[in-house]
Amino acid sequence: MSVKSRRVHACAWCGRDVADGGMGRRRRYCRQSCRQRAYEHRSAVKGTSIPEDAVVLSADEASALIDRNFEVRCAAEDVATAVAEGAGMDELARLCGDLVSLARDAERLR
Repeated sequence: MSVKSRRVHACAWCGRDVADGGMGRRRRYCRQSCRQRAYEHRSAVKGTSIPEDAVVLSADEASALIDRNFEVRCAAEDVATAVAEGAGMDELARLCGDLVSLARDAERLR
C-alpha cells in the first residue's frame, strides 16, 4: 500500500499554508476563523455586483500588500547585485533565505 505525501497549498482567505488531509475534500482554509471571514465576505457581497470570489482589501491592506511586494523586489535586486559582484556562497545563501521569507510573507493578501 502506498502512502500519499501531504500536499500544501495556500489558505483561500489569508494565504497561509494548509496541509492536505489526504482523504476527502481538500481543505480550503487554514483555521476556522479564516473559514468564518470568507463566509462573512461572501454574505456581504451577495446581491451586489461584486463577484463572490472577489478579494476586497481595505486601503491599509492594499498598501501593506504593495509594501510587501516592494520588499520582495528589493531583496531580489540585492541577490542580483551580490551575484554580479561575486559574493560568497554564505552571503548568497543568506540573501536567498531573506528573499524566500519575504516572498512567503508577500503571498498573504490580508
